[in-house]
Amino acid sequence: MTNDDQIVPESEPDPHVGLEHVTVEDIRAERIMLDKAIGGWRGLFDSGAPTLVFVIVYLFQPNNLQIALWAALTVGVAIAVYRMIRKNSLQQVLAGLVGVAIAAGFSAWTGKAENFFLPGLLTNAAYGTVFLISILVRWPLLGVFLGFFSGTGMKWRAVPEFNRAAAAATWIWVGMFFLRLSVQLPLFLSGAIGALGVLKVVMGWPLFLAAAYFTYRLLQPIYNKLEATKT
Repeated sequence: MTNDDQIVPESEPDPHVGLEHVTVEDIRAERIMLDKAIGGWRGLFDSGAPTLVFVIVYLFQPNNLQIALWAALTVGVAIAVYRMIRKNSLQQVLAGLVGVAIAAGFSAWTGKAENFFLPGLLTNAAYGTVFLISILVRWPLLGVFLGFFSGTGMKWRAVPEFNRAAAAATWIWVGMFFLRLSVQLPLFLSGAIGALGVLKVVMGWPLFLAAAYFTYRLLQPIYNKLEATKT
């Protein structure tokens, strides 16, 4: 690394920067980011409706798992067709439909309703473990993502301030993934389908939004400093 590439922080980071001085541009940027991530309220409905339908139908027909599975898949397909007709973005609804199809396949293959939620639990465990390992080996994934999206590569690793921010942001996601797992796994093991379905929706996009928001507030100042080094 040459002297021109070195990044020297001007001063110690103020922990309140980025939280007190929120501008209109910040709010607009956050809204755009979150709308793109989930598609707004429409995205919340599109991704959560099939799971809720599965839970409701199964609670009324506990002896006929196939009806609940087909109901969830039918709702997912119907939403996708509706969005296609209206020429809306299909990103969230198709992702949700694939997820529902995989969950339904697990449940149908094993004949157990609770296995509808098994893919989600395995996904949270896998992501949480990967994010945690990245912190332990001192390559926090949020720092890697930050370097990639800012086009500055691994420059963030040269500054302790940036390293700390990247690790803290990555811990947010470790917490989110393992919080979901710690709450939902006991319900899965006890076969509490109703409670598990509700908590899957409640701890889905809303928890993701919270993690995304705090990650954005934490990394935005670092991103801006990295961007400044490119000029």
